[in-house]
Amino acid sequence: MRNLSMMMDFYELTMSNGYFQEQDKDRLVAFDVFYRRNPDGGGFAIFAGLEQILDYIRDLHFTKEDIDYLSSLNIFAEEFLNYLENFKFQGDIYSFPEGTIMYPNEPIMTAVAPLIDAQLIETAILTEINHQSLVATKARRIVKAAAGRSVSDFGARRAHNMDAAIYGSRACYIGGVDSTATVIAGQMFQIPVSGTMAHSFIMYYKDEFTAFRKYAETYPDATVLLVDTYDVLKSGIPNAIRIAKEILEPMGKRLKGVRLDSGDLAYLSKKARKMLDAAGLQDCIIIASNSLDEYTISSLINQGARIDSFGVGERMITAKSEPVFGAVYKIAGVQEDGVMKPRIKISENVEKITNPGLKKVYRIYDKNGKAIADLITKADEELDLSKSYRYVDPGEPWKLRYFENCTAKLLMRQVVSTGKVVEPEHNLQEIADYVRDQLSNEIWEEEQRFENPHIHYLNMSPDYYEMKMDLLKEVSK
Repeated sequence: MRNLSMMMDFYELTMSNGYFQEQDKDRLVAFDVFYRRNPDGGGFAIFAGLEQILDYIRDLHFTKEDIDYLSSLNIFAEEFLNYLENFKFQGDIYSFPEGTIMYPNEPIMTAVAPLIDAQLIETAILTEINHQSLVATKARRIVKAAAGRSVSDFGARRAHNMDAAIYGSRACYIGGVDSTATVIAGQMFQIPVSGTMAHSFIMYYKDEFTAFRKYAETYPDATVLLVDTYDVLKSGIPNAIRIAKEILEPMGKRLKGVRLDSGDLAYLSKKARKMLDAAGLQDCIIIASNSLDEYTISSLINQGARIDSFGVGERMITAKSEPVFGAVYKIAGVQEDGVMKPRIKISENVEKITNPGLKKVYRIYDKNGKAIADLITKADEELDLSKSYRYVDPGEPWKLRYFENCTAKLLMRQVVSTGKVVEPEHNLQEIADYVRDQLSNEIWEEEQRFENPHIHYLNMSPDYYEMKMDLLKEVSK
């Protein structure tokens, strides 16, 4: 059985071995997790994957088999391997709550830990955040495009592997989908499961009507028929109507729905709607699938398609249009003489210059409760918005800008204390509801546009900005 503690890049172990040899393993450091750009040119992203990170921290250890394997590589000191035999994470982790709407270049998670502890958890943290945050953000775009119509995750068979299917389904639900076709995700996370039939079920029987009849007799309370195996308008819909009239209605049941999985979905859905309505089946819903994403769904709705529900697979579970999220894990501080000294990474690419030191991140709200910006301060600063507050826009630092009549919420909270998880577990519905509440009540609609969304500004306190500039000058000498 695999030990996920070993899910790390090799360089984490080689660096840690080096730190151990230099007897630096106990020095405290701070690492920030952040990302640089919203996927798909969007206005925000959704933070997801925290629960799995906390599970990883709880179980972080090295088995005898792990140590034997590492020993066989003939690169690590025996004393280091002995150290790993009894290793347990001893640091602190601070994080946004899972489901928080987040923006580029702000720290969404910070590890403050002994040097080796902080180094060994890098890959696991980034793997979970990069995957689930990407899929949750993509799912939210698709749900928004559906404009109130139901969306179900149909993506397992197109996911990159089994874990990607399972945790991708979880991320889809955080992003706002209503259900999943992935049974294990329903079992593990209490996501409602949904599904109908495959073309193979229909093709197994001698004709379409027989297949429909067998299905309706087996599931009279949930009969949804796949109508495009042969011919939607000449065969599928007429046979579905026959099932409704000849099989279900004598049982006192109604045909729940039909599903279209190919062809011109706008045209076929409009024709199918007319045929169903003419047969007195106004309550029969039309479900559409087949390589859908936010753009095809928007197009279908704009064409007047009569679709009530969407089953979305490969383009959501793989975030096909932009399959890399890009969160990074960068050192922000090193303890020297009992004080955490800031560290900064500089680059010829301005966007790759990091925000150094221990810090706080606040979300700033106007008097109507709308989020107007995020604000970074030094960790020991106290934010007072009871009066006019001057902040620095790092893109235009020469301009005098102020928050007036605003309130603030501290975004980061401690989730691990000296190696022990202190964050209470949250069920998936709570996380999904938190996302929905933020987008409905706090986040400007202009930030939620697909095209040219409004920029959510990341500002700095004057003291923090001055510290960053001083550090840039120092390291640039």
